[in-house]
Amino acid sequence: MQTLTSRSLTGIWSPLLLPVTMSESIDFDRLDATLETVLGTGVHGVYTNGTASEFHTLTEAEYDRLHELVAARCSAAGMPYQLGASHPSGQISLARIRRAVALRPGAVQIVLPDWLPLRPSEVLAALGRMAEAADGVPLVLYNPPYAKTQVGPELLARIADELPAVIGIKVPGVAVAKGLTDRLSVFVAGHTLATAHREGAAGSYSNVSCMSPAGAVRWFEQMRADPPAAAELEARLRAFLDEHIAPLAAEGYCDPALDKTLCAVGDWATVGTRVRWPHRSVPEARVAALRAAAWRAVPELLTDPAGGRLPAPGAGGGGGGFFYTL
Repeated sequence: MQTLTSRSLTGIWSPLLLPVTMSESIDFDRLDATLETVLGTGVHGVYTNGTASEFHTLTEAEYDRLHELVAARCSAAGMPYQLGASHPSGQISLARIRRAVALRPGAVQIVLPDWLPLRPSEVLAALGRMAEAADGVPLVLYNPPYAKTQVGPELLARIADELPAVIGIKVPGVAVAKGLTDRLSVFVAGHTLATAHREGAAGSYSNVSCMSPAGAVRWFEQMRADPPAAAELEARLRAFLDEHIAPLAAEGYCDPALDKTLCAVGDWATVGTRVRWPHRSVPEARVAALRAAAWRAVPELLTDPAGGRLPAPGAGGGGGGFFYTL
């Protein structure tokens, strides 16, 4: 596909959540079906191997199989896609970058090597080496609040100045990239997007898309057409997350478990709530009450990709990088 730029990288990008079997293998049939559904929702792109996609659990064989599937399906559908080459090991990340760019995605997402915090000079050196491995495919830096190396405004400005291969970044908020939104595509957590969009954010790698890809797209369109209404929806969405999802985080459930729970709440795919070892999965039995609460809070998000209403709470149906730590 055509490579992305800091201008063209925008909108709602949906993660590819991993359906996990009882034996903790990836159910690639369900993964393919989930991807097919996402491709019909109107999202602006698909990305792989973020936190929501449990990138740190993949074997190299799983990594390659998943990316071959995504590249083939998205290319056939004309859907922009980014392939994540992230890994806590910089050496493994370099190898993943080289294999990802052979599939010619619009961009490659990366994280900084994770075991030891990096000094600013090491950050620049790491990104420079990754850019060389990417062979002309642009990079997007994922820097969540729990990354050991936090990229602040001063260092981000140096990245923008010295590394043109880096076209975008996912950060906790636009303040980190103050003054740089005209040079970098700044993405934020999905549930903060209406506020951040007014401050120059280009889009989100979206936890809201986990709950409803089509609903997230409609909300993004509302941000441009009716900002006050979009802000009001954000307030209700945040209240739902604070009251019903944040307590799960406080119980110790990891972000991928919460993202899959949102998918089950939205009831648009059969991903399920199971995450891979060593993390705990949110019990399916908790989904029904969460779904009912979501319907009360943000019913306009809970529609299927074709625009029809999902089954009302209690009427049955499958149960299927969210910064919950902000």
